Amino acid sequence: MKFKKMMLAAAVAVMAIGLAACKQGGAANGKVKVGILQLIDQSALDDARKGFEAELAKAGYKPGKNLTLNYVNAQGDQSNLSTMSQRLAGQNNNLNLAIATPAAQTLQKAAPNTPMLFTAITDPKSAGLVTDLQKPDKGATGVTDMVDVKGQLDLLRQLFPKAKRIGLVFNAAEPNSVFQIKIARAYLRQHHLTAVEKTVATTNDVQQVMTSMKGQVDAIYMPADNILTAAMATVGKVSEEIKVPVIPATGPMVKLGGVATNGIDYTDLGRQTAKMAVKILKGDKVDSLPVEKPAKTRLIVNDKLAKVFNIDVKAVVK
Repeated sequence: MKFKKMMLAAAVAVMAIGLAACKQGGAANGKVKVGILQLIDQSALDDARKGFEAELAKAGYKPGKNLTLNYVNAQGDQSNLSTMSQRLAGQNNNLNLAIATPAAQTLQKAAPNTPMLFTAITDPKSAGLVTDLQKPDKGATGVTDMVDVKGQLDLLRQLFPKAKRIGLVFNAAEPNSVFQIKIARAYLRQHHLTAVEKTVATTNDVQQVMTSMKGQVDAIYMPADNILTAAMATVGKVSEEIKVPVIPATGPMVKLGGVATNGIDYTDLGRQTAKMAVKILKGDKVDSLPVEKPAKTRLIVNDKLAKVFNIDVKAVVK
């Protein structure tokens, strides 16, 4: 009897260790489950997810082999975010990934005991996801898409040195946008340039807002913003019609309707996030992984729109 009790105690201890490993992201049997909650179908967010999955595969985590991906997309609906977050919380995932701020905020509340990574988020601190970027303390860490707003406005001034009235178009309900606009506003004041601010609430607002800026501004700056990214084809069309160039914050925005930017590739951002995921899946704790900035940025040019505005971007930018 004493021997049986000892064996039972040992078995319970092994199970406890296994469960603890799962809670920290490790997988005792070599198989892992990763939940992914994406805010909406949108080129930048799609690219981040594809980069994340590709880097996991490169590291040896492959669906159908040793990886189960539980992917859900809220299609921009808050009620979907809540429902899908609860669903992921009940799946006993080793790790969750949230793509975009609202997805991360909702998933963090629903599944606080599952390690969470975030990506495509500009300011995780003001979003309440962490209180310390160096030592994440709320079970979540990841890679921000925060770009050098000042550097992008420097680029705008290099390309369009005669521009004195700068349009700032953004979604006032999106924390990422507001954070970047504060930086842009201060920069314009410092350089004695006039800011003309316009806000959008949905993609349906974009065409009217862009058209209204004809004659009011010499150039437009747009921050990383899910609504604007989804409407960049419209932005590009109107920009060409009203003869006002747009310098947006991200590569995907440039490709669809901006002239140029010093920006990031969201596929690279997803890959960078996946490298953090691999560390967690191998047993690292979230609070040991500081929030990271994009590893690299590059000059991204829309050749078609550069020609429309008679700008040789690479000749101007040394």
